Amino acid sequence: MASTPVQVPVRAPAQQTVEAARPVRTTGEQPLAGRRALVTGGASGIGAATVRAFAAQGAHVTVADRDGDGAAALAEEVNGDSWTVDLLGTGDLEDLSLDVDILVNNAGIQAVQPIHTFDPAAFRRIHTLMLEAPFLLIRAALPAMYDRGFGRIINLSSIHGLRASPFKAAYVSAKHGLEGLSKVTALEGGEHGVTSNCVNPGYVRTPLVENQISDQARLHGITEEDVLSTIMLTESAIKRMVEPEEVAALVCWLASDVAGMVTGSSYVMDGGWSAR
Repeated sequence: MASTPVQVPVRAPAQQTVEAARPVRTTGEQPLAGRRALVTGGASGIGAATVRAFAAQGAHVTVADRDGDGAAALAEEVNGDSWTVDLLGTGDLEDLSLDVDILVNNAGIQAVQPIHTFDPAAFRRIHTLMLEAPFLLIRAALPAMYDRGFGRIINLSSIHGLRASPFKAAYVSAKHGLEGLSKVTALEGGEHGVTSNCVNPGYVRTPLVENQISDQARLHGITEEDVLSTIMLTESAIKRMVEPEEVAALVCWLASDVAGMVTGSSYVMDGGWSAR
């Protein structure tokens, strides 16, 4: 998949012009028909739900994940492709060229520790996977998107891209950085027909969240049964987790033609957490 990187010339600021209305494709029940999508962390959780939703709407999807067997199985299910990749190996991404219409940066990990005992290696690993890798993938995808005048960059951020919580210094700071990267991408990509947005769910029912429960119980000195009600959902008006399929539905809309004027935004799906 690797190739010589495409050099994108520096462009002078565009003069203000009034453009004619752009036609929106109408493809019935398959609004993503003919589109090519790449979803990182696509073998499970939000990624897998997004892969299935994209395929149901007509897109050809590449499932990217370090779990090669899981990615291959899901790709076979949706008649897509798989890419076994460890995105922590960022050196291998620097010469990458991607020819896709839709890029979903979803891969993520978590570590829960107070700052004064936080493992520096774990801090760097989270930033590498959740900020540096998305930058490199966006960099690899933009030239082809610019050439065709269409692209959708969708970054799976979090309510923690907009709010902070204790013991999550690496995750919160990486997601805040991703928000900034997404906005810069929106500003640079606008004149080329490329949009860039973040999706910001609260706690989603995924293995990543479920694996935090024991850590949260230990750090807060409570039982695992109390973590959900007293830690994870205490700020939410709606007292349940977000389902992966709900997030995938929003991602699909952002990927569609009808969202062509939506860019540089952060779409909160947190059950009212940030309304406080």
